[in-house]
Amino acid sequence: MARGGPMHGSAVEWGTAGAVGNHCPGVGDVVNADFLNDLIALSARIGADPSLVQGGGGNTSLKRGDALWVKASGTWLAHAHERDIFVPLPLAQVRDALRHDDGETRVNLLSQGLALRPSIETSLHALLPHALVVHVHSVATIAWAVRRDAQTQLAQRLDGLNWAWVPYRRPGHRLTQVVAGILNTRTPDVLVLGNHGLVVGAADRAGAEALLAEVERRLRLPQRDAPSSQPQRLAQVNDLHWAPAPLELVHALATDAQALRIAAGGVLYPDHAVFLGPRAAVVNDGECLSAALARTAAECGAAPCFALVPGAGVLTAPDLSDGAHAMLHCLALVALRLDGEAALAELGESDVAELIDWEAEKYRRSLMRTPN
Repeated sequence: MARGGPMHGSAVEWGTAGAVGNHCPGVGDVVNADFLNDLIALSARIGADPSLVQGGGGNTSLKRGDALWVKASGTWLAHAHERDIFVPLPLAQVRDALRHDDGETRVNLLSQGLALRPSIETSLHALLPHALVVHVHSVATIAWAVRRDAQTQLAQRLDGLNWAWVPYRRPGHRLTQVVAGILNTRTPDVLVLGNHGLVVGAADRAGAEALLAEVERRLRLPQRDAPSSQPQRLAQVNDLHWAPAPLELVHALATDAQALRIAAGGVLYPDHAVFLGPRAAVVNDGECLSAALARTAAECGAAPCFALVPGAGVLTAPDLSDGAHAMLHCLALVALRLDGEAALAELGESDVAELIDWEAEKYRRSLMRTPN
């Protein structure tokens, strides 16, 4: 395990009364490393599973005394064994910050002096009472959570579990405020976030893994087989020398008719917007890539980072990050599980613009240019 970064796998002395003022943990505070082992192992396992986590998406946390250990923004759960991906925060002060309208700003101030920023979802992790919290962008969950009839469908499949539906809000403090309203009446162990993903909370790793596995079992959906890509047709329209998508599955976004409609339509979930932009370019018959990009940019005001060539496959911009490639893979996994007859609840234009322009997401994108 790497030890060169800020407090990876390190315990902290928070004072006899738990009050730390503005103290940020430092090397001199290290007393033990073992208690993070389960969090690290669980994070690495789910981070390596693209059906649960893609790129730097998803986050995990552990509460120990008055310390909240949470994944750092932009880091990859898959690298939990090799890299420093967790940051410690004073739990009581984070929870106190959430009582204020500017709670997000107050939480960010608590992390000053740390080398890494805490996850955008830190407020949600702090609010939930469970010792261990896991937030994943489960492909199966997203495929249900983007449907207009999501609540009805989920109620049937999650019957008997202690779960709650959370309507879409921008990740961070706004989402946490909605969850706080739910916690005023009960304490669910499973949250399905509309147009977003899944959260499970438990007392320990075993409980979290068992609950995550049970939800995944209940929400599992078959993946359609898609026609193969057609490299020759892609080359014919590719006057800008963009790269074909490196994973064959991603080409299904253009070769599978239902997936093509989804990929060419609106934005379904936050990471879809943040890493892939508001719209894909669609190369029409008789059109070259450059013309399709120019037309799409004029229509939506943003340059697309990938292009769909119907029946042939997907072309990607030369500077597309590893994180964005991971999100293309996620979009294909989701699209191949969606029922073509189901009405989808796409994010609104204002929601998409807000995500793309949000400073916290710009920071996360900047860290995902390479695989950390």
